[in-house]
Amino acid sequence: MASTVSFSPTNVQMLQGRSGHGHSAFGSCFAVPRAGPRLRSTAVRVSSEQEAAAAVRAPSGRSIEECEADAVAGKFPAPPPLVRPKAPEGTPEIRPLDMTKRPRRNRKSPALRAAFQETSISPANFVLPLFIHEGEDDAPIGAMPGCYRLGWRHGLLDEVYKARDVGVNSFVLFPKVPDALKTPTGDEAYNDNGLVPRTIRLLKDKFPDIVIYTDVALDPYSSDGHDGIVREDGVIMNDETVYQLCKQAVSQARAGADVVSPSDMMDGRVGALRAALDAEGFHDVSIMSYTAKYASSFYGPFREALDSNPRFGDKKTYQMNPANYREALIETAADEAEGADILLVKPGLPYLDVIRLLRDNSALPIAAYQVSGEYSMIKAGGALGMIDEQKVMMESLMCLRRAGADIILTYFARQAAGVLCGMGSK
Repeated sequence: MASTVSFSPTNVQMLQGRSGHGHSAFGSCFAVPRAGPRLRSTAVRVSSEQEAAAAVRAPSGRSIEECEADAVAGKFPAPPPLVRPKAPEGTPEIRPLDMTKRPRRNRKSPALRAAFQETSISPANFVLPLFIHEGEDDAPIGAMPGCYRLGWRHGLLDEVYKARDVGVNSFVLFPKVPDALKTPTGDEAYNDNGLVPRTIRLLKDKFPDIVIYTDVALDPYSSDGHDGIVREDGVIMNDETVYQLCKQAVSQARAGADVVSPSDMMDGRVGALRAALDAEGFHDVSIMSYTAKYASSFYGPFREALDSNPRFGDKKTYQMNPANYREALIETAADEAEGADILLVKPGLPYLDVIRLLRDNSALPIAAYQVSGEYSMIKAGGALGMIDEQKVMMESLMCLRRAGADIILTYFARQAAGVLCGMGSK
C-alpha cells in the first residue's frame, strides 16, 4: 500500500531547511508551501518504486521481475523466424561485392529517406505572380492555362484569399496597362493613382500582413515595349531610364509596397533606387534586384499576358547572354555594392548553375523566377498525358530550392502549396 504523509506548518518548516536565501533544501524542482497563518495541512500521496513496478504487468500477466529473472536464467521467448525475400528465378548466385560503403543503405525506406532529405520546400518559399488589369472580369491567358488577368477589385482579392488559405503570403504584381496610357517615356509608371498603386493600397487594406513585391521596369508602360526609353536610333537609354525607374519605385513604396523589384537590367539602377527610396523616408522598403536576367526565349507567354512585346528589335543590349556564366558575378558584385537586399535569377530551371553560382558567392537571399515558358511547358505536357503534371511541378520547384533559391516566383505557387498542405492541386 502507498503511504500517506501529512504536512503541517511545523514539519513544513523542518523540510524546507531554508538557506540564507530562503530556498528549499530540495532545490527549485520541489516546491513546498511556506508556513503562514493561513497554511492548511496538505496530504501528499507518495508511491514507492516497488509498488509502481509491481503494478506494471507484461501482456502475459507476468511481472517485470519475473521477466527479468527469466532473462538472467537465459530463458528467452522464441523470436519470429527470419525470412529473406526470394530473388526471381534465374537470378545468378554470386559472391557479394567487397564494399564497405553502400549509399543505398540510407535510401532503403521512406523513413530513412525523409530523415536524410537535404532540401525542404514549403509555401513560405513561394511568391505568386499576379497579372492585373482595369477590367471587372477575369480574362484567361491562352498561353498560360490556369492563369488570368485579374480584375483588380474583385478577382484579385479572391485569388489572394485562396492563396493565403494554403499558406502563400507573398505576391508580385504585373499590370496590363491600356494602350492609350503607354508613351515612349512610360510616365504612367509613376502615376500615384495608376493601376499598381491602387492595387497595392487595396491589398494592404484587405490583407495587411501579406508581402507585396512590385515590378520596376518601363515595358508595361512603354509604347515601344522596351524596359527603357528608346532613342531614335534604337538605343535603350540607360541613365534617363534609371531616372524614371526611381520615380516608379518611390510611387510604389508610397502606396505600401514591401519590396520593389527592378527587372529592367539598366546599369546602376539598384544604387539609384536605394538613394531615391531613402531620400523619401522609405528605408524599410527592400530591393529585390533581377541580378541575372537573361535574354531568354522562355518569356513568350508572359509577354502575351501583358501585351508587352517589343515593337521592334529584342532586349539583348540590356539582358544577359544565355551563353554567359561568369558575367553573373559582375552583376552580383554590383548589386550587392549598390544595396540590393535580394538577388534574383531569371529564368529558373534552365539556369540552375547560375543560381548555385550566386548562392556560393553571396550571403544575400537568392530568388529564382520559374518563368511563364517553364510553367506552360509543364502544363502542356500534363494536358497531353506525356508527364505527371503534379510530380513534375513539385520536382522542378525542389530543384530550384536545391540549387540554392530561398524563394521562388512561380505561377504554380497556389497549386504547389495545396499539394504541400495535403489538399491536392487547388
